Amino acid sequence: MILLLLICGCIVGSTTVLFGFGGGFFIVPLLYALLTTGIDSRTGDAAMHIAVATSTCVMIFSASMATSRQHRAGMIDWCLVRPLIGYISSGAVLGAIFAISLQGIWVKWIFISYLIITLLDSFFRPGFMTQVADSARPVSEGVTAITGTTIGIVAAFLGVGGSVMTVPLMRRRGAKMAQATAMANPLSLPMALAGTITYIVMASNDTSEFGRGFAGYVDIQACILLVAGSWLGQKLSSPLIGHIPDRFYAKCYLGLLVFVLLVMLVI
Repeated sequence: MILLLLICGCIVGSTTVLFGFGGGFFIVPLLYALLTTGIDSRTGDAAMHIAVATSTCVMIFSASMATSRQHRAGMIDWCLVRPLIGYISSGAVLGAIFAISLQGIWVKWIFISYLIITLLDSFFRPGFMTQVADSARPVSEGVTAITGTTIGIVAAFLGVGGSVMTVPLMRRRGAKMAQATAMANPLSLPMALAGTITYIVMASNDTSEFGRGFAGYVDIQACILLVAGSWLGQKLSSPLIGHIPDRFYAKCYLGLLVFVLLVMLVI
C-alpha cells in the first residue's frame, strides 16, 4: 500500500503541474478502492468521505508546489485569478458541509455524473479543443461571483480541485491550455484550505472511532505518502511546462478524464 500511494502521488504531482488536476481524479478512486477492500468496517463505511477529504488535504500541498513552479515559468495571469479566490473559498466550505451530510454512495455517483457532464461539454461545445482567441479575456464581476462560488462548492464536494471547471472556463475565455491548466492550481489552493478545515472540524466527533491516524475524515498517513510522491512527480514533469502542443494538450486532458471515469465505474 505504501508503494502504491507513493506511485499514485507521483502521478498526482505530474498531472497537477501539467494539467492543474490537483490529484483528486486519481486519489479519490484509489483511496475509495483501498478502503472498501480492507477489513476495517469503520473506515470502509466512510470510504468515499475519507477519500474526498484526504484528496482535498493533499491538494493544499500539491497545488502550492505547482503554483510556485508555474509562477516561476510565467504561466499564471494573476489578474484573472485573484478575483475568483474569495468566492471559491466560500463555496468550498459549503461544498464540504454538503458532502459530510450525504451518504458516501451519493457522493460517488455525483462524482461520476459530473465527470460525464464535463466530458460531453468539452467534446461538443465549441471553445475547448481549439483556442478561440489570442489571449484570455477578463471575466465580468457577476460571472466571477457565480462561477467562483460554484467551483468551490463542486470542487470541495467531490475532492477534485477546481481544474475540471476552471480549465474549461479559462479555455473558453481564450487562454492556451498551458495557461488554463496553470491557473487552475492557485484557484485550487483556497478551495483545498477551506475544504480541509471544514472536513476536519465538522467531522471530528463523527470520526473519533477511526483512531489517531485521522484528523476528521483526513487519512494522515495516506496524505503524507501522497504529498511525498507528488513532490517527486512535479520535479520530474516541470521541464514539460509550456512545451506541449495546444491541441494535443487539450486531448490529453480529456483522455485523463475518460480514464478516471472508467475507474470510478468499475470500483
